[in-house]
Order: sequence, then C-alpha cells, then structure tokens
Amino acid sequence: MISLTSPVETRAHGWPVGAKLAGLCAATLVLFSIGSVWAQALICGLTLLIYAAPGWRFFKSGMLRLKILWPFVVLILVWHGLTADLTNGAVIVLRMVSAVALANLVTMTTKLSQMVAVVMWATTPLRWIGFNTRGIELGIALVIRFTPVFVQKGQMLALSWRARSVKRLGWRIVIPFAVLAIDDAEHVAEALRARGGL
Repeated sequence: MISLTSPVETRAHGWPVGAKLAGLCAATLVLFSIGSVWAQALICGLTLLIYAAPGWRFFKSGMLRLKILWPFVVLILVWHGLTADLTNGAVIVLRMVSAVALANLVTMTTKLSQMVAVVMWATTPLRWIGFNTRGIELGIALVIRFTPVFVQKGQMLALSWRARSVKRLGWRIVIPFAVLAIDDAEHVAEALRARGGL
C-alpha cells in the first residue's frame, strides 16, 4: 500500500482533523466565490508556498501527487483557447489546482485512522436513528486508501504499454486497468469476509 501521509512530519500533523477539514471546506467556498484570475493565481501561489514551508522533500512529495491533474489542465486550457475564453479557462485551472492541492495537503498531514474517526463522529446522528454506518465509514476509508494505489497501477500500465508499443497510449489501457481494479476489489472483499464482514 502507498502511504497517504507525508514522509516529513510537520506542525499540521498535530492540528485537529476537524479543524483541517473545516478549513478545507471554507477555502473551497472562497475559491469558488472568486472570479478574478489574479486572485486565483495569488491563492495558488500561496498554496505552493505552504507546500514549500516544511522543506524540499515535503514539497516534492506533494507535487508528485498533483501530477495526475496535468491532463485535465491541458484539456481545459485547449478547450478554452479554442473557444476564445482563455481567461476563464485559467481561472478554472487555477481553482482546480488550488482546491486539489489543499485537499491533498489535508490527507498528507492526517492519518487514515483520524479521517475515519471524523467520519464516525459525523455519522453519529444516523446511528441514533438505527442506521448502520459501518459500511459508509469503511467505504470512505477504502476510497481514500486505494486512490493512490490505483494511480500507481495506472502509471505502471502506461509504462508497460510504452515499453511494448510505439503507438500512443489510448483507450486500450482501460480494460486491463478495469480488470486490475476488479481483482483488487475481490481481494478486499475476501479479506473482509475472512474477518467477519460488516
């Protein structure tokens, strides 16, 4: 498994998880309420400075996790360039990068067990009315945990394709990637059943 937390211990690791998540929600609301490209660029720059504050190792680890955004950045900018609305495209790109970077910052400085504890606390009212929340808690934990695993497996499939073919990487990678995801899901389901299930 890939660790979601940062390889570098920062001050943010000790902050309350609820406060970090509330801050992330507030920051996202602010991002979506601002339409100025310069304000979005300033926020994006400040976000990068936050990544750089704990040192180069933390910054590099955070930027590597944001590499997945580049295809979306290119697609959005190309589309808005073709529709002669590049300024709006830049606002969308900067907003997306800042929002995902801030969310990534929270996961990098928060243990998975702490995230699950917050979800358990948030779903307490549902348990009061007799709703079994274990499935929700486990589902959220699995999504958080397996997202970087699937990203890594997708990158390995892409490397395998490039090593065996001169053709561009296309839709053909979708089927093996789906098979890998289903195979992982079956293994997790078997492990859960072996431990008593939900």
